[in-house]
Amino acid sequence: MDRRAGTRDVIPISDAPSAPAAVAPAARPAPVPRPGRPAGLGRVGVVLVSHSEELALAVRKLALSLAHGDDPAPVAAAGGSPDGLGTSAVLVAAAARRVDQGHGVAVLSDLDGTVSTVLALIADADEHGLPFPVRFADAPFVEGAVAAVATATAGGDLTAVLDAAEETFRQHKTGRPPL
Repeated sequence: MDRRAGTRDVIPISDAPSAPAAVAPAARPAPVPRPGRPAGLGRVGVVLVSHSEELALAVRKLALSLAHGDDPAPVAAAGGSPDGLGTSAVLVAAAARRVDQGHGVAVLSDLDGTVSTVLALIADADEHGLPFPVRFADAPFVEGAVAAVATATAGGDLTAVLDAAEETFRQHKTGRPPL
């Protein structure tokens, strides 16, 4: 184009021959639905160990309800013993085997006695027939369970699940460090 003749040498982009045709909002295609989790793809399992079966089951229920997923990660509660309160290594090992999907198992415990039982069990994992890998999360029982189950449900690996649970240990409920 000749600039001296006073003609425009720039045209609006919408008038360019290569400009896309305007699409009316109603003519846009519907969003493609996201497929569900394919069968056979496992996730990290979570085992919640308490002296009380009722407490372990209640924490499991809470964590699953807060995980926000139609297909939650496998979570088992192991609590009590045949005599009532206590911790049964047999029940903990069985729970770990139940939730194992081949990507590891995170175990959370409530009190010192259950922690000792779980750590002894993990130390002799082969002898007790535990899946591999099984790791202990040093985390608050309720908050750690919620974080672990949410992360496992979202597809996090074992390290991410353990980190999420253990991070709750460092979070302060009031937002301030303790006095």
